[in-house]
Amino acid sequence: MSKRLAILIYISAFAFLGFFFVLPLSVVIKGGFSDSIHGFTLEFFQIIFRNPVYMRGVLNAFIIGVGATFLSLVISLVLAFVAHKYDFWGKSILTKVILFPIILPSLIAANGYLHLFGTYGILNMVLLRLGWITNPIDWVGVAPMTSIIILNALTSFPIIYLNIITALANIDPTLIEAANNFCNKPWRKFWSIILPLIRPGIFSGCTLVFIWSFTELGIPLMFNFNRITSVHIYRALNEISSSTLPYDLVIIMLTVVLIFYFLMQVFFRKNDYQANSKASHVHVCKKPSFLGNIACFSVFVGILLVALSPHFVVILFSFATDWYQSLLPNAFTLQNYWAALGDSVAIPAIKNSIVYASSATLIAMILGLGIAFVVVRTKLPGRNFLDLCSMLPLAVPSLVIAFGLLAISQEGRLFSALNPTKNPTWLLIIAYAVRKLPFMVRTSVNGLQQIPIAYEEVAKTFGCSFMKILHKIILPLIAAHLTAGVILVFSQTLLAVSDSLVLAQRKVFYPISKAIYEMLNFLGIGTFLSCALGVWAMTFLAILIVGSSYMLGKRLGAAFKA
Repeated sequence: MSKRLAILIYISAFAFLGFFFVLPLSVVIKGGFSDSIHGFTLEFFQIIFRNPVYMRGVLNAFIIGVGATFLSLVISLVLAFVAHKYDFWGKSILTKVILFPIILPSLIAANGYLHLFGTYGILNMVLLRLGWITNPIDWVGVAPMTSIIILNALTSFPIIYLNIITALANIDPTLIEAANNFCNKPWRKFWSIILPLIRPGIFSGCTLVFIWSFTELGIPLMFNFNRITSVHIYRALNEISSSTLPYDLVIIMLTVVLIFYFLMQVFFRKNDYQANSKASHVHVCKKPSFLGNIACFSVFVGILLVALSPHFVVILFSFATDWYQSLLPNAFTLQNYWAALGDSVAIPAIKNSIVYASSATLIAMILGLGIAFVVVRTKLPGRNFLDLCSMLPLAVPSLVIAFGLLAISQEGRLFSALNPTKNPTWLLIIAYAVRKLPFMVRTSVNGLQQIPIAYEEVAKTFGCSFMKILHKIILPLIAAHLTAGVILVFSQTLLAVSDSLVLAQRKVFYPISKAIYEMLNFLGIGTFLSCALGVWAMTFLAILIVGSSYMLGKRLGAAFKA
């Protein structure tokens, strides 16, 4: 790569992040501390801190974030250690299927959960038939926060699992063998040897899960749980041009995320112990006994059945014509699938989502690959800072980024031409690209780091241009990493929830997630159509994610590092 091209990429990357990441955050922070009448003011912060409704919302969001993170961590540790240590029946398939919980949009997952544990859900129908209860119980209504914690954990634990399994794969087996010679107590060996070595992986996964759970919008909306900060922000969007209240709520949310991030660094990243160094030889999994195979298989299948139960309910709903106060649908049909694809809201939404996701993926791919080249193949000053900056969007809630982009597109602002009340297309594409850029950067960097620079130097001696080297040598060698990154970005953007709910304000521009939310509110067949549309998307994303998993294997976790 020529120095001129490297500098151009360097400037372009900083400009993109500056305009569409740093500027939106700056506008949000400025908007929280000033208004058009008083200038600098803390009035709305005082209102928030004095109002028990808003403070309770922050506390509820924090409890949900911590609870979901802890539950996800417990599930992930069990699965990761079983998968890392044993070669049990069906392991190759089950370790791919374990990624499925992250493919269902939170809106649809919440809908499935409601029909499992709602007043007339499957659980109540079973309990009534067994005679254990006489009247149906609204389990979600009785404990809405517990339900949100459980559902967040069940849909996000694969992120921590991927990070832990990657960290375990990087541990030198000789260290474990040495530990076995000096310590025969499994718990002490885990606490003293293994845990310190995998702390960076735990840090990355837990940080992401906390951010996603703390700022989750779709699940609380579906559960009609309004006592949480993300919903308060969503309800206050119509005041964005006349009040600092929504800005202040976003600042408080961002502050809590940053505090949690630094606390996690203190507890999980101190004394790194070189956990990310490569193992000196390959770890060999043990062949368990017959009973061991049954135990390992049961652990994976049991957790999967629980985690995928909302998916199964959604699939059943997609085939149903009527399902009320019964254990199973009263009748089945395929008509919902064709009706969903023919719906006046769904058809434009599918086209819109494909355009938005494809465009965002293209931007992220070009920019991510360019940043990877600058970081890995140049000596430009500040290249490591560029690498760090490119990863920051992963640590900032998508709701905050979407709100910031909405703020800079208001009338009188620099990007007023992108105002979503007129046409949100470019704003949605930018929001998706900024948020998912880290996935593309990490997979590209990982691929380039595995290619000896000698290949490029030899090609240069034969007079090959950079573009020819890129086309003939580099791209073929990093094709698996690049394809996996593209699949990850596309699959994550196709059904993004928070960005879509905030920025898509006109029906003609709705993406799939916003269309599903609207269809769920249709009387009559709305639930069946939305579930059918969700199954279409879920099937497509399942193929993409399994393909990505096969391409990167255990290295897939590197794309989910905060």
